[in-house]
Amino acid sequence: MYKSCSKCGRIHPYNYNCGKREYKETEERKLRATSRWKRKAKQIKEDSQGLCEVCKKEGRYTYEGLEVHHITKLRDDPDLLLDDTNLITLCSYHHKLADAGEIKEEYLRELVKERTKEV
Repeated sequence: MYKSCSKCGRIHPYNYNCGKREYKETEERKLRATSRWKRKAKQIKEDSQGLCEVCKKEGRYTYEGLEVHHITKLRDDPDLLLDDTNLITLCSYHHKLADAGEIKEEYLRELVKERTKEV
């Protein structure tokens, strides 16, 4: 017996797991889908000169895989969605470390202060 997979849209055997994850539509995801957020993320990347701010501090220049990170998580304070002092540009590697708490918030906030002095 086969069925249509609700996760990927393909036809699979009934108990087959295609490996695709189903994402819940959370409030954070809705906020990140707005044009206001997309414009702000672009502005933060431009303000950081298109570089990962942690790599830059360490003397490396990483231009690829850049993401804008919320220092204080949106689920903790959604009002900080567009707050420049809560946003930092990170490469995907440093973003994962920051999300895991392996890069201290105080350090990230210091980097933001340095960026805002430059702008």
